[in-house]
Amino acid sequence: MNILNYYKSLSAFILLGPLCFGQYQFEVKDASKNYDAIITINNCFDDQCMDKGTVELFDNKNSKVQTFTSDNLVLYLGKGQRLERGKIIPLAKEQSPLIFGDFNFDGTDDLAIRNGNMGNYSSASYDVYVFNSTRMSFVKSKELTELGSDNFDFFETDPVRKRLIAFGKSGCCNFFTTEYEVIPNKGLDKVLEKQEDESEDGYVKVIIKEKKNNKWTTRTKVYPSDQYNREK
Repeated sequence: MNILNYYKSLSAFILLGPLCFGQYQFEVKDASKNYDAIITINNCFDDQCMDKGTVELFDNKNSKVQTFTSDNLVLYLGKGQRLERGKIIPLAKEQSPLIFGDFNFDGTDDLAIRNGNMGNYSSASYDVYVFNSTRMSFVKSKELTELGSDNFDFFETDPVRKRLIAFGKSGCCNFFTTEYEVIPNKGLDKVLEKQEDESEDGYVKVIIKEKKNNKWTTRTKVYPSDQYNREK
């Protein structure tokens, strides 16, 4: 083989290798009533993927809606699944790095995309996009991305009270719950902080700070551990 041709071939392999051989594609269905997604990640190994990737969102008519990027998409394969390049691998809802939901209670689906493990105690972190009906597209929300990245895993939604509920912990024995009201066209307003301190053996100290009429009140109560665990 001519040495010049050899190096040309080698250079082409190096340049094209990641594109041709390093990418994996996954399909997400049934995670939302309105959308399906195709996920492409640059590199995977064993039963997991953790690398830069893209999310292509499709509507019910199979028309592409929008494309998103993540610096560190994270997903895990299910039992018995195998990584295969060149083949679209289906993902169950619980495997998906995507979370759909109405995070700002405006009646439309919003989207959270897993972006690493930057949460409390290296838990999952998410970039959060809300649907903007004026632009007819998803727009990244700074407030909700911070909420989805700084706490323990993803926040919960309470559509009845229109609140978002975030969780966290410190050390072995302190657990935190924070609630935010979603105020249309303004953002989030923190209205409750709850700390459960289990550092004293046999007891749980509960401190609740609550905002009502723009004033904060604090109440503290100590429970026997067995009684509190039954009442939770």
